[in-house]
Amino acid sequence: MTDATHNPDPRVPAREDCVMRYVLEKQADLHPDRPYIRLPDGRAIGYRAFRNEVMRMAAGLAALGVKQGDHVNVWMPNTVDIVRVWFAINWLGAVYVPINTAYRGNLLAHVIANGDARVMVVAADLVERLAPIDRAALTTLVVSGGDAPTIDGLRRVSLAELDADPATLPPLERAIEPWDVQSIIYTSGTTGRSKGVLSSYAHMWHMSGLEAFPMLGEEDCYLTFLPFFHVGGTLPVIGMLNRGGTIGIGGDFTTEAFWPAVRAMNATYTILLGVMSNFLSKRPPAADDRDHTLRKVTMIPLPDDWRTFADRFDTKVWTLFNMTEINVPIVSDPDPQAIGTCGRQRPGNELRIVDANDCEVPAGAIGELMVRSEAPWALNSGYYKDAEATVKAWRNGWFHTGDAFRRDADGNYFFVDRMKDAIRRRGENISSFEVEAEILAHPKVRECAVVAVPNELAEDDVLAVVATVPGEAIEPLELLDFLQPRLAHFMLPRYVRLLADLPRTPTQKVEKYILRQQGITEDTWDRVKAGVEIKRQKIG
Repeated sequence: MTDATHNPDPRVPAREDCVMRYVLEKQADLHPDRPYIRLPDGRAIGYRAFRNEVMRMAAGLAALGVKQGDHVNVWMPNTVDIVRVWFAINWLGAVYVPINTAYRGNLLAHVIANGDARVMVVAADLVERLAPIDRAALTTLVVSGGDAPTIDGLRRVSLAELDADPATLPPLERAIEPWDVQSIIYTSGTTGRSKGVLSSYAHMWHMSGLEAFPMLGEEDCYLTFLPFFHVGGTLPVIGMLNRGGTIGIGGDFTTEAFWPAVRAMNATYTILLGVMSNFLSKRPPAADDRDHTLRKVTMIPLPDDWRTFADRFDTKVWTLFNMTEINVPIVSDPDPQAIGTCGRQRPGNELRIVDANDCEVPAGAIGELMVRSEAPWALNSGYYKDAEATVKAWRNGWFHTGDAFRRDADGNYFFVDRMKDAIRRRGENISSFEVEAEILAHPKVRECAVVAVPNELAEDDVLAVVATVPGEAIEPLELLDFLQPRLAHFMLPRYVRLLADLPRTPTQKVEKYILRQQGITEDTWDRVKAGVEIKRQKIG
């Protein structure tokens, strides 16, 4: 255990409270047999056992030449192995640089080149994707999970070979500090090339702390289905480590596996991202709907019918707003009453909603959300090797989220849309997010996405891409009739396309850029060609 940190600024957490190596040491000493990790098959790994596994793997990485400050790529699915690898990297004071398991081709080559890693820990099934691309500085592959092809120019060892004697661990060159970089997590790249977000240990501590997640304590088991290359997957691991609590590794989210995973791991809390809650709500009611341990849920975004979910499954509900670069600056109270809210500004952060010139707009008006923190190192440390993007995002000393928001007179914040997803039709601005919320209210609709497509004359038309609940079918006219009393006339979709499933990232976000690129396909219904006329209601 390191000596206590002396921080001259009390707003910066002490290293033994936020640096993962020191926190794991502390929890292993305080709660050696308490479960830190639970798995769907019922197994549990205690803090002391996990610390010992991490130290052995860290010794193996050190034997490969990984040292303090190095970057290490991790390209693996969600298993306990990826958590061991991640902690082992940080144990050495090296930087965890995960890669999205869906990446291939030029996008994969870009993040590898950007990350500057010499060592990659990779699942065997993914290795073949490395063969045709430029592998930049990579020299060594640590392969997990079976046979893999040989890649010219890359040394290959198995993950099992990292099991080394902790006595061989070299000493740290210096103590790992709260402001040191813990990870580089890549953005989705939907508006350009993926950017590597530099996150310090202090940033992650602020993002997962008690003010960001006030509902969580050491008695909780936080079940995560989100991938560990995503901030939504990393936060549970760090947050429960800091609390001395438990994480449950749920694997990939499916509606069929969700409740069995909750019961197998005695989960008390989870985050339902995107349409996860909608998928669960639209399953047929069952006698055991309340026969589980899950009593706390955060829904992002908060659906209008969240109370139906809460009553059916006997849970309390929260919501919040976050992104990789910030630190959960908006959090709701339990069971929020303001429909569609993200919550309110939490202590320690300043928020502004501004126009294109960074001038604050009045309550009720829509603008871009900017964030800054009262504490050093509480937000991202920039984009790795991308000074231009860093300066643009941090202009005028505030981090610009790229998200359109509004705030009501009571201090409730409301997400309106990604700035890039806003639709302009006949002089009106349309929030795709708001149109999607109304489409999802239809009982036959399982998921949907609304995107802009070019109009023949000027500006945009609205395309709604819809997938139905299994066993159900919906006609475009039926959907349009449902929406007419719920939406302004200019927001009603001109086009409706029905798909079995929408294209999604591993973090369950709809890949809208794919739908935009596909545009108006042969199977897309056009209400203009169908002769359906939408008339504007006359007032007065």
